Amino acid sequence: MTSEFFKKLSQDFTQLLENEYGYDVTFEVGEQSCTRFFKAHSVILYQRSPYFRQKLVNANKKNNVIEIKLPQVSAEIFNIIISGVISLENFEASAIFNLLLIINEFMFPELVDHFQNILIDNNASWLRLNFSHVCQISFQNKNFVDLQKFCNDIIAKYPKMIFDSDNLNTLQENALISLLKNDDLQMDESEIWDKVILWGKAKTPNLPPNLKEWTDDNFKSLKTTLQNCLPHIRYFQISGEDVLKKINPYRNILDENTWDDIMSKLVAPNSPISSLILPPRKKAAVQLPPRKKTTVQLPPRNVITPSSSIITLQHAAEISSWIDRRVIIMIST
Repeated sequence: MTSEFFKKLSQDFTQLLENEYGYDVTFEVGEQSCTRFFKAHSVILYQRSPYFRQKLVNANKKNNVIEIKLPQVSAEIFNIIISGVISLENFEASAIFNLLLIINEFMFPELVDHFQNILIDNNASWLRLNFSHVCQISFQNKNFVDLQKFCNDIIAKYPKMIFDSDNLNTLQENALISLLKNDDLQMDESEIWDKVILWGKAKTPNLPPNLKEWTDDNFKSLKTTLQNCLPHIRYFQISGEDVLKKINPYRNILDENTWDDIMSKLVAPNSPISSLILPPRKKAAVQLPPRKKTTVQLPPRNVITPSSSIITLQHAAEISSWIDRRVIIMIST
């Protein structure tokens, strides 16, 4: 009975919007020839979102009617937002994504969560095809938590999509930190260090290309850029050879205590240290199917033998077995 009552109440509010009785707000939506006017009620808008609340406070008022202009929003989209009636049957994935951005701008958190789920559950292929754009937009806004997780899970399995692309330098800091925190990131820790340094250099202006020419100020600048990233690198999972080869040249960007603990752990692994030792990342198991046994039969003596003095019959038989043996690496996606 209660649910039916609220359903009827919702219908009443929708009808109030349609018949415009007692309206005190007008919206001019769209640009020039595509402009359309909507009439609404401030008391309802005020409760619906902080966005409308701010607009109502700062808007102009004429003949006791508040006038608000929204040229950046299409009439079709605004009608969905103000009415609360959403049907996505004829919407392409790109349109749903753009609608999500506008809904987020209008500050409807429950709709933001709903649209993220629609994209992930029903339009995952489009998200993957437009991965770079989706990832960049998602990490620009703290409300897109579900999309951020979607992107993180993909990058963790296929890190080269970002770390070996031109998009690395444009990656937001919060996106990089989120990846560094991910236990399932499928990269060697020394390689992660390399990519973090590359990202830091790209974000730090006026660094000499030759490391030998760096001053103390250059190292301080890089340290400032990476100060939120460095704590999430798992230094104690890096081999001694890579510590000397890759980390040592940049040791000045580390806290003195961190560098001392890294060296102490290499020299005396059982000695206590004050630095936090992060666990190793979880490597995905690569499963190989059982090999198909192939019986190799050598040709009889009266068959013509290879004329090469380098490749013998035994060699030819072995090469043939290589061709026949099909090994498929199964990686779960």
